[in-house]
Amino acid sequence: MTTAVKAMLDTHPADLGNVDRGKLIRCIEECLACAQACTACADACLSEDMVAELTKCIRTNADCADICTATAAVLSRRTGYDAAVTRATLQACATVCKVCADECGRHAEQHDHCRVCAEACRRCEQACNDLITSLG
Repeated sequence: MTTAVKAMLDTHPADLGNVDRGKLIRCIEECLACAQACTACADACLSEDMVAELTKCIRTNADCADICTATAAVLSRRTGYDAAVTRATLQACATVCKVCADECGRHAEQHDHCRVCAEACRRCEQACNDLITSLG
């Protein structure tokens, strides 16, 4: 199945250089999925009776969603590509995804939305790390 991410990269006139196309596509898609999961998880946490106990989770979800969205945007821009910026952005994203997955994991047995979010964060963290590794 061709996704919008793949279609846009396939039709972009700029050369991807030495970037692994498959890992780039996967990373952008995982970043977007993680941002959505984190946004939804934060909203679900706000609906829980124990919302005060979920403050850190909500904050971490919001931070992770913002950084994942920014990472997807940086990775989607191929014109004037800067490897140092890409690497720093990916490292920040992998870090916040790990922190968010760990925080959501603390609540995963009580709240299914936290379990789902933690899984999305782990996938995104892995995709970011895989892309970093492929950059050399």
